[in-house]
Amino acid sequence: MIFMQNYIIDGQDKVIGRAGSQIAKLLLNGNNVNLVNAEKMVMTGHERDILEKYKQLLELKDKANPEHSPYWPRRPDMFVKRIIRGMLPYKKPSGKAAFKRLKVFIGVPEEFKSAKMHEVKTKKSMDIFENTMSIKQITEKLGYKV
Repeated sequence: MIFMQNYIIDGQDKVIGRAGSQIAKLLLNGNNVNLVNAEKMVMTGHERDILEKYKQLLELKDKANPEHSPYWPRRPDMFVKRIIRGMLPYKKPSGKAAFKRLKVFIGVPEEFKSAKMHEVKTKKSMDIFENTMSIKQITEKLGYKV
């Protein structure tokens, strides 16, 4: 029997791909996950390559009906949530249910300040990679204004 747990995860200085895959696994196992400091997570790679990739995604449009095109948000918390959604089987019922159990926050809300944070076991981004960009930097360059 699976017991649901509530996890509060601090995303500060975590590589989004590595931490996101572990968060997706927790969600698929039936746990609730609250991710705080989403804007301080980092993506690895050269700045030019990262921005080029996401600018292309923002420009994708369905020719017949542009409203049916994929949507990529520019707000940091929604941007991180969309990346984690890509790690879930979103079109299946289990993936949709898992995605609903994910909450992503910019900064740390008052209700979680005194709570114990669950540590996602990944190496620090600066230990592995030379070139990194924070999610905040990426979303600002894609057009997000505070």
